[in-house]
Amino acid sequence: MSARPIPALGYSWLTSLYDPVVRWTTRERTFKSKFLAQAAVSPGHRVLDIGCGTGTLVIELKQRCPQATVAGLDADADVLTIAARKLRAAGVEVTLDIGRCDHLPYEDATFDRALSSLMLHHLTRAEKQRTLTELFRVLRPGGQLHIADWGRAHDIFMRGAFLVVQLLDGFKTTSDNVQGALPALIAAAGFQGVRETERMRTPVGTLSLYRGDRP
Repeated sequence: MSARPIPALGYSWLTSLYDPVVRWTTRERTFKSKFLAQAAVSPGHRVLDIGCGTGTLVIELKQRCPQATVAGLDADADVLTIAARKLRAAGVEVTLDIGRCDHLPYEDATFDRALSSLMLHHLTRAEKQRTLTELFRVLRPGGQLHIADWGRAHDIFMRGAFLVVQLLDGFKTTSDNVQGALPALIAAAGFQGVRETERMRTPVGTLSLYRGDRP
C-alpha cells in the first residue's frame, strides 16, 4: 500500500492464507468489534478503509451500518479480487479502489471516517508520514481517523511474541510500532486529541487502537 504494492502477509504466495492467519493470530473478532465500535459510523457517513485487504472489515462495517457509504482501497490487485468475491457472497455494496495510501485518489474533505487496520506497520517512516498527511487531507473537518495496529509491548513476553511479525514484515517498518511512535506521527500530520484507546494481548504481540480528530 505504498509506492510498491505490499502483499497481505508480505509475500504474494501467502495471500491465500491471509484470512485464517489474521483470524488466529490477532484475536480478529474481538479487536475488530472494538475497532468498529470506536469508529461509531452512523447512517450517511462516508467511510474509507485504507489497506482494506480481503475486505473483512468493510463487510462487517457495511453490515453494521448499511446506510453508510463505504470505500476500501488497496494497492494489491490480488487481495482486491478476494475482497470482491467476499462482498458478492455477503451481498453488501462497497466500492473497491486500487491505489496508493500515500497518494489517495480522492478529493479533499471527502470522508467522515478513515480507518486503517494492520497496515501502517508495513510502511517506512516516510511512507507513514505521507499516508497520515493524505488521510488528514481527505477527511472532512470534524472527521475522525481510527487505526488498529501493533503498539508498544505490554511486557517482555509480548515483545518476544512480536518478533514473529517483525521477521515476516521487517524490522525497519515495524520499529515505529515497537517504540510507541504512532500517536506522535498522527499528531504531526495535524490531527488533534490523538490517543491510544485500547491495548490488547494477542499471540503475536500487543495490538493497539488509536484515534485522532480532524479539526
